[in-house]
Amino acid sequence: MNGLSIEEGINQVFNGLRHVVILGAGASIASTIRNPELNGKPLPHMGNFAAIVGLQDLIQQAPEDLQADNFEKLYGNLYKTDPNSDLIKEIEARIQHYFRNMQLPPEPTIYDYLVLSLRGKDLIATFNWDPFLYQAFVRIGKFTKDLPHLSFLHGNVAIGYSEEDQRAGPVGYRAREEGGEFIPTKLLYPVEQKNYTDDVFINQEWERLKYWLNHDRTVRVSVFGYGAPVSDVEAVKLLNDAWGTPDRRNMEQFEIIDVSPEDTLRERWNGFIHSHHYDTTNNYFNSSLAKNPRRSCESYHSHNLPMTIDEAFRNNNPVPQNFTTLEELWAWHGPLIAAEKAEEAKQ
Repeated sequence: MNGLSIEEGINQVFNGLRHVVILGAGASIASTIRNPELNGKPLPHMGNFAAIVGLQDLIQQAPEDLQADNFEKLYGNLYKTDPNSDLIKEIEARIQHYFRNMQLPPEPTIYDYLVLSLRGKDLIATFNWDPFLYQAFVRIGKFTKDLPHLSFLHGNVAIGYSEEDQRAGPVGYRAREEGGEFIPTKLLYPVEQKNYTDDVFINQEWERLKYWLNHDRTVRVSVFGYGAPVSDVEAVKLLNDAWGTPDRRNMEQFEIIDVSPEDTLRERWNGFIHSHHYDTTNNYFNSSLAKNPRRSCESYHSHNLPMTIDEAFRNNNPVPQNFTTLEELWAWHGPLIAAEKAEEAKQ
């Protein structure tokens, strides 16, 4: 039993099976640790959020009875008291400004690898406000248009929405020449009840993710740096309802890319995992996305639904980590793209 060689694996192209990737703050943190933001701006987490973004003076203005140790809790208190207060508007404006001015460095980042690892049948959904995913999508789009769909589940500083056109697009651009400007999307929601469905844009983004998760042809889900926080009960429920019970998903593979211990991750995502059908890793480059870029679903098929005994043994095609330019990254993916175009020409 020789199995599939790397070259045979490259030329094996299935267009029906889907891969969904869900990103949390840990994905952006991992990316900036490997390749710092262009101007050295640190990426905040909830523990240092107010200090990094520069909100301390605004927080001090909040009434004493609304103060809280956790920024999300404080914002929820302010929102409950007056959702249209000048203080809330200034907090939101500073957050928009801080994240909007962040830039990917010129060399390939984890986000570039990630975007190029998937195809138009796949989906990346992110909870992150930073513009890194969109920036990677745009610059990788100069090499190929066969890229994954995107969903921005908590809004994003790079993405705006035109209510009159019911379309999303780059902030400041227009849906049409005479109007339809893409207005910045809302970022902050009260922690106790985020009411995703009340916001037209956010609801649209969630519906896309729910459709992909619920699809019978979605055979892989990778969760990268998202801890499913207790405070985001509504988000976790929406994810769980769309994915279904572990018994329904008794063949699909669930992957977690996170620095937390495996037993913690297994318990955290227990409602999504059937038996042993899961993998964990603390490094993106050990994930299915990096071991078999653009062929993660073909790899799944070979190991779980092989048509022949030999096909069950498949050699990985891991992407090198040492590219210094986007052109080098693209050139390595060239044979994969060529095989996809050849398969498309047959149909």
